[in-house]
Amino acid sequence: MSGATANDGGKPTLLVVSGMSGSGKSVALKTFEDLGFYCVDNLPAELLGSFVRSVTEGDSAPRKLAVGIDVRNRHGDLASLPEWLSEVGTMGLDPKLVFFDTSNAVLLKRYADTRRRHPLSHLGLALADAIALERQVLKPLRALADVTIDTSDLNVHQLRRQVTTDLNLGLDASLSLLFESFAYRRGVPADADFVFDARVLPNPHWDPRLRPLSGRDRAVADYLDAQPDVIDYVAQVGGFLDHWLPRMRTDTRSYVTVAFGCTGGRHRSVYLAETLAAHARERDWPDVATYHRELD
Repeated sequence: MSGATANDGGKPTLLVVSGMSGSGKSVALKTFEDLGFYCVDNLPAELLGSFVRSVTEGDSAPRKLAVGIDVRNRHGDLASLPEWLSEVGTMGLDPKLVFFDTSNAVLLKRYADTRRRHPLSHLGLALADAIALERQVLKPLRALADVTIDTSDLNVHQLRRQVTTDLNLGLDASLSLLFESFAYRRGVPADADFVFDARVLPNPHWDPRLRPLSGRDRAVADYLDAQPDVIDYVAQVGGFLDHWLPRMRTDTRSYVTVAFGCTGGRHRSVYLAETLAAHARERDWPDVATYHRELD
């Protein structure tokens, strides 16, 4: 694993996040966003210079940028990425390419667990073949990377820590919290420290207007915010966490996962994870993240 500093000499920073699909790039981008980066995922590589020029104009322009560029781009564009990184460097930024990798066996398991489609599945390839092709396409980017992070043995918490450590981003060393949503029909997350069952709450799924949405959407949140049982549930779980989470700060424990489950993992559990994460941030927890297993 190679390492690099995210900022050098006070220059504005640009992190280009690439790597294998399923290796944790989305978690990394969310981590950068939590740390004050202006983040964009799946940017067409040819627009990298235009994007940087657009967002860095003006006195209040962000000084930390992170952009996801991977196999979802046209493959010919990826070959020109070194040229576009050099162009960004002439604009006064300090560009770094961060590559996330994972073993094929772990990638196969992750896709089986999440049942998500691989970005190259539209080519009619079997999953193992799609992964092999992606690895071949991204091989030049991996060789070019300033930082390479293997996530094969990392959970979400460990990945966030690894990212901030390898890039010298200065994440607070205190207890980090992950609020996760999941569907009971696909099993309880193995690394959850606290598990709360949301199936007792009113289900937005039965409202045809809300069914296509998720707990991230305002309409679903408004529906659940108006339910007395949901109000009681949030207050009681919030009180429980306020009381017990501070007591879990120890020299050996660096993270806690609080998981919420419902039938489909789309509405109630997602809403609760987002709501209780916001509750924790309001109480000044320095490192709070959300992960929605059935959506992310």
